[in-house]
Amino acid sequence: MLDDALLFAVDRGVATIRLNRPDVGNALDAAVAHRLAAAVAAIERDDSVRVVVLGATGRHFCAGGDIGEFLTVRDRLADAIGDELAALNPVLVRLRALPVPIVTALNGPVAGGGIGLALCGDLVVAAESARFRSGYSAIGLSPDAGTSFLLVRALGATRAKELMFLNRSLSAADALAWGLVNRVVPDDRLDAEVDSLVAALVALPAGSLAAVKALVAQAADGAYEGVLASERRFMIQNAAGADAREGIAAFIDRRAPAFGGAPGTTVSA
Repeated sequence: MLDDALLFAVDRGVATIRLNRPDVGNALDAAVAHRLAAAVAAIERDDSVRVVVLGATGRHFCAGGDIGEFLTVRDRLADAIGDELAALNPVLVRLRALPVPIVTALNGPVAGGGIGLALCGDLVVAAESARFRSGYSAIGLSPDAGTSFLLVRALGATRAKELMFLNRSLSAADALAWGLVNRVVPDDRLDAEVDSLVAALVALPAGSLAAVKALVAQAADGAYEGVLASERRFMIQNAAGADAREGIAAFIDRRAPAFGGAPGTTVSA
């Protein structure tokens, strides 16, 4: 266990990373990024680890960025988000580069950068209560945590843009039909399904799985780190604008936002 906000343990070759901020929907912040980095570093040093399980406590998998924190920084929003992503992005690269299979267990809704974190998993198992919503366009921000890259890779450009443009909510069943997750199970069967999948992976040859993971990444990933850097630049740009302030305030006030409509200064990707 690293601390209460992120739980970490290794047991019989299975490393479990569990977000543990249920009071804020397991939202991501710089502190969580640093704790995740420590967990990944521990896995990198431990040759006994054969599988990683990525999950969360409470009713949500991950709500993405911490809206409450965004409100506290207000005029420093762009700098704060930039600093957070500077801490998070290298961790995500290292997490995805682990040579062992990662199984994501989606215990509930996932939004924003939580989608990028969830899709770091090589295999994704979702409870029926899981929902996907990008959320960025609703609060005047743009994708982060590798979400744009991984959604395009999983869904193709057309469906990825539908989710991110229109802030569409995707049910677990729809996510399965679209190929965003591997399996959907009743909520009370999630842990058992993940345990079964993990047992099957642990029984397979580690070298073979590592080779498959490396080859698939080489074939499919392209410029993941470049996309992360571009996401950070666009997020800083949007966080500095009036639409982000209005979107976050409207979210807190439970009202429809009144966006200005101007895209602002263009930042080269």
